[in-house]
Amino acid sequence: MSLLDDRALPRQPAWTPPGETVRDVTDHLRLQEAHAAPNYAPLPVVVAEAEGAWVTDVAGQRYLDCLSAYSAVNFGHRNERIMAAARAQLERVTLISRAFGHDRFGPFCAELAELIGKQMVLPMNTGAEAVESAIKVARKWGYQVKGVPDGRATIVVAGGNFHGRTTTIISFSDDPAARAGFGPYTPGFRAVPFGDADALAEAIDDNTVAVLMEPVQGEAGVILPPPGYLARVRELCSLANVLFIADEVQSGLARTGRTLACEHFGVDADMYLLGKALSGGVLPASAVVADREILGVLRPGEHGSTFGGNPLACAVGRAVIELLRTGEYQRRASELGEHLAGELRDLIGHGVRRVRCIGLWAGVDIDDRLGTGRQVCERLLGRGVLAKDTHGSTIRLAPPLVVTRAELSWAVDALRMVLAELALRAD
Repeated sequence: MSLLDDRALPRQPAWTPPGETVRDVTDHLRLQEAHAAPNYAPLPVVVAEAEGAWVTDVAGQRYLDCLSAYSAVNFGHRNERIMAAARAQLERVTLISRAFGHDRFGPFCAELAELIGKQMVLPMNTGAEAVESAIKVARKWGYQVKGVPDGRATIVVAGGNFHGRTTTIISFSDDPAARAGFGPYTPGFRAVPFGDADALAEAIDDNTVAVLMEPVQGEAGVILPPPGYLARVRELCSLANVLFIADEVQSGLARTGRTLACEHFGVDADMYLLGKALSGGVLPASAVVADREILGVLRPGEHGSTFGGNPLACAVGRAVIELLRTGEYQRRASELGEHLAGELRDLIGHGVRRVRCIGLWAGVDIDDRLGTGRQVCERLLGRGVLAKDTHGSTIRLAPPLVVTRAELSWAVDALRMVLAELALRAD
């Protein structure tokens, strides 16, 4: 049966408001509030199981997952082929560290390099680690290859970016929530508005070693680049002998309908940063992928990670690569994304101001007269849909790529009803 075939929607149990949930749910939330550092403000749901595009909470209530762990679960919760690879590797060896070799490492690197069209791979664990690794590599390349004076390297980044929350990364963030109160900040970065090629050209000088940006800004609300912008970025980087680093941690590996989002815009970056979906939703896995002339500047001892490229991550990653090679998930994201975009655009003027879609990834700007994105997501939870707000009145939708057309329509109907309820309340 094709992945595009619709299945009957599971029956949705009645939802119980958080204040009246069964004792187990309440106890979980109380423990979380009492003992977990408050670095997140999750919706009041406690997931216990998941399969495909659906999750089930501890009370047995089911929800359509329209976030996919920020694209880490692109291939669905507990994808059979990914889980089979993980189970088989769990019975063999899970960690040996890079102090020694293991039989999954070389094949993983070779297969990922081939998939992306580059020569070398630097495996890491999280998306932020991939970004940090790319910064180090770009600086080393700048000093060793480009000839930038030691300690003078600069990297140009885009305003509105989200590349992680390490100390170095927040140093070039303009998000107060991520940045404020965590200084002093790491120097060596220049920020320009996303989409402004003239500002980028002005920011690049002889000491610039790289331009780092997301081809599509996910955390900002699925912000697409203006027509021709990324092609101009590529041109400016080539002219100035500067590395173009594409952070595809969220956008990469089929989410946008292509293996890489850069493919939509006809450009090839010098370095690609991958993560999230590379993990198959099983364990942290990320990678920097580039040609030998770039990653080859590293020498033993200059960079590393105990868990980076571990046997379990490599086995899972190889299963992910095998799924991507068929192109089926890319086609699915493209076709279902068109369906989702069409249904969402019907809501414009009916509680929605703007919709931005690329593949199965949507940013929806809610009419702020109705409420915040958080309030919309709380009400969607009540109708069995998990979504995430960002930047006040925007919500993001990124369901697993195994979702069906019927399920997408059901989720949009839920959003339509939530917006109608909020409109009545506003009146």
